[in-house]
Amino acid sequence: MARDKPLDLLLLHAPSVFDFREKSIFYGPISDVIPSSTVFEMYPLGFLTILSYLQAQGMRVRIVNLAVRMMKDRKFAVRDFLASVHPSAVGIDLHWLPHAHGALEVAKLVKEIHPDVPVIMGGLSSTYFHQELITYKQVDYVLRGDSTEIPLHQLLLALKNHEPLDKIPNLTWKQGGLPRVNPMTFLPPSLDYVDLRMDLMVEMVLRYRDLGSVVPFVGWLKNPITAVFTVKGCAHNCATCGSSITTCGHLTKRIAPTFRGPDSLVANIVAHSRLMRGPIFLVGDLLQAGTEHAEAVLQRLKVADVENQIVFEFFDLPTIDFLRRIDASVRNWSLELSPESHDQKVRGAQEGEAPYDNQQFEEAILEALRLRCTRIDVFFMIGMPQQTYQSVQDTAAYCERLFEISDRRLSCFISPMGPFLDPGSRIFEAPEQFGYRMFARSLEDHRRLLVEPSWERILSYETQWMTRAELVDATYDAAEKLNQSKLKHKRISTRRGQTVAQRIRDARQLRARLAAGQGEASLQGEISKFSESTVCDKRELFWARHMVNFKIFGMLEALGRYCFRRPKAPAAP
Repeated sequence: MARDKPLDLLLLHAPSVFDFREKSIFYGPISDVIPSSTVFEMYPLGFLTILSYLQAQGMRVRIVNLAVRMMKDRKFAVRDFLASVHPSAVGIDLHWLPHAHGALEVAKLVKEIHPDVPVIMGGLSSTYFHQELITYKQVDYVLRGDSTEIPLHQLLLALKNHEPLDKIPNLTWKQGGLPRVNPMTFLPPSLDYVDLRMDLMVEMVLRYRDLGSVVPFVGWLKNPITAVFTVKGCAHNCATCGSSITTCGHLTKRIAPTFRGPDSLVANIVAHSRLMRGPIFLVGDLLQAGTEHAEAVLQRLKVADVENQIVFEFFDLPTIDFLRRIDASVRNWSLELSPESHDQKVRGAQEGEAPYDNQQFEEAILEALRLRCTRIDVFFMIGMPQQTYQSVQDTAAYCERLFEISDRRLSCFISPMGPFLDPGSRIFEAPEQFGYRMFARSLEDHRRLLVEPSWERILSYETQWMTRAELVDATYDAAEKLNQSKLKHKRISTRRGQTVAQRIRDARQLRARLAAGQGEASLQGEISKFSESTVCDKRELFWARHMVNFKIFGMLEALGRYCFRRPKAPAAP
């Protein structure tokens, strides 16, 4: 059995709002089409790459999902837990801006309990707001960029050995109480140097006897979806996107996407498949790297022949020929498509130009359904430039058109863009140019918005086409229409559709009470029935469950590695 080492790094994931269990906040349907809840309890995938890299360097790292622990146990005391651990450093993600409140509150609590333990922040939102973030007393260091494994290792070693920090790339820090910003020079040319390793999650459960701290989000054990990065950055320049070319220019200095090699990518997929039977999501459009690269991935997937569902997402429409290539190479596959709107004018305003029309979109869907594609999820968004209330309702009506030409493998989702605009996106940088009015610019502005009593007031923007109130109206009206279409075309059960309809009615009534100055006192913390499964039932996002979601032999193999293996450090890029 491997001897336990001191904890070099404790990675903490905070809830969106730290004291959500006590506050009365009507969050609305801002998380209905993502796996996590309104608490945004899903930690970023970067936690797992950091864990993988640092452990390979001989360091001991622990992930603790405070948000999940707080959701699952109302008596879970964060202060008591933090007092019970003694790490050399604490890392807290501020990747998504909805964590602006929780991340800072957890950092403050860490500093109160462990004043001499360095607090390190990271993530895309940390990167954008690094100069403001470093001014908070509870923040000692900010690591910028979307690939921080190696700079983080250098920082931890420097802190341990009391070495100078001025040569550590991508680091924002304090010297004599004043901010220092080191150059952004670490930008790996490949993503092959680190994996998303699920087996290390198993090891953490065994080592700390703590399953609740490791799960990515509530409900994951019943629906274990996992992911593999294919790319960092993006070749597209969508106006609202937090990972567009423009945004990456602000945040990571990437002027072009960086891809993962086909061998490394498929090896990671195979490793996941040894542990679980759930779907494996390929994060990023394979075709961004070109047809030759995508074909190389498919060739290796054909040889690997994993039984798991492989989920492909596309930012542009895949060709008919490429869909056939997927079908010839992958046993079980599905598609994630995000046209954002049925309206060509809206789609063009979002992407600079409309890359395809609805007829081409429908032809791609029909071809996928003629093949062995087992599922197609289509996502539409509310709050985009040029989008009116009527355009949103017409998008909901267009979903019925898609239901009519397809079968039950296709489902549609529509949700508001929120609660915040992505920092660094083209709209965030020039809101007036796109017809937007913003209610938050600084990190502190966003932190304060998060504790407003309703999602209408939490929204950080409105447009010249829809006010915040009209964005809320458009959302509930479109959700109601889409729910009725799903019932009509048997995309959901009668019971599920009736439940969603009732939740929409309840949410409307609560909104009216809040607008009249009533209702806040009756809410004891965030009540999920008002804010979850309103624009859709959250269970629609999950794939079919297996009798046993995890593979016994794979788990035993991970146990063996935990007991006997000595990790070998991979080469740095």
